[in-house]
Amino acid sequence: MKYTGPDCRQCRREGCKLYLKGERCNSDKCSFNLKKGAPGQHGKGRKKQSGYALQLREKQKTKRIYGLTEKQFELYYRKATEMRGVTGELMLSLLERRLDNVVYRLGLGTSRAMARQIVTHGHITVNGKLVNIPSYLVKVGDVIAVKEAHKESKMWEGIKGQKQLSIVKWLSFDNTALSGEVVALPTREDINDVEIKEHLIVELYSK
Repeated sequence: MKYTGPDCRQCRREGCKLYLKGERCNSDKCSFNLKKGAPGQHGKGRKKQSGYALQLREKQKTKRIYGLTEKQFELYYRKATEMRGVTGELMLSLLERRLDNVVYRLGLGTSRAMARQIVTHGHITVNGKLVNIPSYLVKVGDVIAVKEAHKESKMWEGIKGQKQLSIVKWLSFDNTALSGEVVALPTREDINDVEIKEHLIVELYSK
């Protein structure tokens, strides 16, 4: 079941910013900064967590960062186990390659939730073809762009006016053309905006 409550409550529960509200997370209105401690009447007095609890929390945190259900998240883990390499790192790479996450990384959406809406509402093309599936996995060489007929929308005015966008190195982006390209597959080093201890997730699923 997908979480439908307040986004800021999730950050407080995990003890760190998950950047679920975009620009608000960096403002003075951020609830994580205003309300200390986990939500609930016992939030501030929790005891030391067990190993299992730490593993579970790390999975929940990562699942919330990417906005996935339990079933969706486990599918990425299972897929990573079938690939050659370090399972935890491969899982994160798969998550990063989701189209909604790529739209977010390109700066077209201020949060992954907003990026997901942009995709589902039919604003994005991949290699010139409309793709409205947020879970679509991009590959090297794919060109992700705003649909030609939607490029004049006011929602992109702020992006077009920027001289330089700060994005991850595995993506390139032309803010004038509103078009980006996957120049490499994401690596573990590319995910540094939020601390994720993927080995705890692997340990949890391996039990």
